[in-house]
Amino acid sequence: MLRRAALNPERTALVFEGQERSYAEFADRVRRQAQLLREQGVCVGDRVGYLGFNHPALLETLFAAQTLGAIFVPLNFRLTAEELTFIINDAGIHTLVVDDALRPVLEPARDKLCCQHFFSSESEAEGWRHLDSERDAAEPIAGPVSVDQHDIAVIMYTSGTTGLPKGAMLTHGNLLWNNINASMAFGGTRDDVVLTAAPLFHIGGLNVMTLHAFHLGSKLVLLRNFDPALVLENFEKYKVTHMFGAPAMFLFMSQHPQFENTDLSSIQTLICGAAPVPESLIELYGSRGVDFCQGYGLTETAPFSAFLTPEFAISKLGSAGLPPIYSDTRIVDPDNKPLPAGEKGEICLYGPNIMKGYWNRPDATAAAIDSEGWFHSGDIGYLDEEGFLFICDRLKDMVISGGENVYPAEVEGVLYKHEAIAEVAVIGMPDEKWGEAVTAVVALNEGKSLDLEGLRDFAKDHLAKYKLPLRLEIVDALPRNPAGKVLKFVLKEELES
Repeated sequence: MLRRAALNPERTALVFEGQERSYAEFADRVRRQAQLLREQGVCVGDRVGYLGFNHPALLETLFAAQTLGAIFVPLNFRLTAEELTFIINDAGIHTLVVDDALRPVLEPARDKLCCQHFFSSESEAEGWRHLDSERDAAEPIAGPVSVDQHDIAVIMYTSGTTGLPKGAMLTHGNLLWNNINASMAFGGTRDDVVLTAAPLFHIGGLNVMTLHAFHLGSKLVLLRNFDPALVLENFEKYKVTHMFGAPAMFLFMSQHPQFENTDLSSIQTLICGAAPVPESLIELYGSRGVDFCQGYGLTETAPFSAFLTPEFAISKLGSAGLPPIYSDTRIVDPDNKPLPAGEKGEICLYGPNIMKGYWNRPDATAAAIDSEGWFHSGDIGYLDEEGFLFICDRLKDMVISGGENVYPAEVEGVLYKHEAIAEVAVIGMPDEKWGEAVTAVVALNEGKSLDLEGLRDFAKDHLAKYKLPLRLEIVDALPRNPAGKVLKFVLKEELES
């Protein structure tokens, strides 16, 4: 980013709520904040955290920390004070920056936190140091300290769909190689205009297109949070070329009244992660001349581990795509032996984008990364004869009904074709007869109805009998984590209660 500022000082780096900052202006703020952090005792390897919605201050804090060789820790603003306390203390955050909206959440827990300094990123507040005024008063730091590509750049905590969250240690090399892989997959130039509405505390929001924009010297249009109307408005206003999001985000945009009237002609590619894009959504956006580049990855892989480019969106529907050019994928059996094409097993990933490990979790690191450096994803899938990756399910999500293994993603793929269904999640619920009952939790399209008999009748020609739902639950919407992934454990808890 600092080199981009030297090369293209007057180009617009960032647009936020109507205000534009050039690369030179942005770099100056980063250098001043780095000096401020140094004066507070932040050194190489110290952790600097940020809690808040998307905001320029988050990115400035990230780059300022990295200028000092410190480690940036973005925090999930949807967590409770208790959950945040665990993560902040687990990471050992030295200095924490918090925005206006999140100060009241954290205030009751401050005396339990390990942090040495607390900054308010926007307004002045009693008991909080004011980041803007202290940054402006600081002198710009001369330059960054020297770091190695294997040094930790970011600790990003997993979403915690089960158990306590773990901090994935992502190195400078991990972040860089993900951007190189992304450039090879869907290109990009400094003339691109990237819109970010996904949360920056998530690896998809931060390192799919946001850091990629700085890597290319492009313009970044940053939204505080996701708002379909605001996204569509900014598409036209700034002639946006690229955006990353989860399928649910693009679905909500397509359902907005302004979608039909929005000029989408500037859009080159929409990059989608977290789940496969339904065929109906591909066709809807395709009718407007907009293509999807789909991806598969995890926090631990920084994130991309497979790309499905637009030319294969229909012919390889349901596939996560091919491995990036500088990464590898293989499928293994329970004994860690590679499986041939077409056979299902655990997806293992390898390359310079694989995390260093889990912060303070050597046992978890050893369980996730084997002696050869392969990361064991916990996902079940297979490679077809052409090398395209297909995700079947999570190992832990598999339903065992009557002794048969049922992969929820397979069942969901069939049920999604029902005209009444807007969203569906398949889970296993305890059943005296079958051990687990295949249960479909469904959110309906407006004005539609559905019963279990009709659902089973619809699916019977596409699924073996043991895979058909034995139970149907209708909900208003499926619970999702910040990455857009369905929280199946929440559904199970709600149904059990």
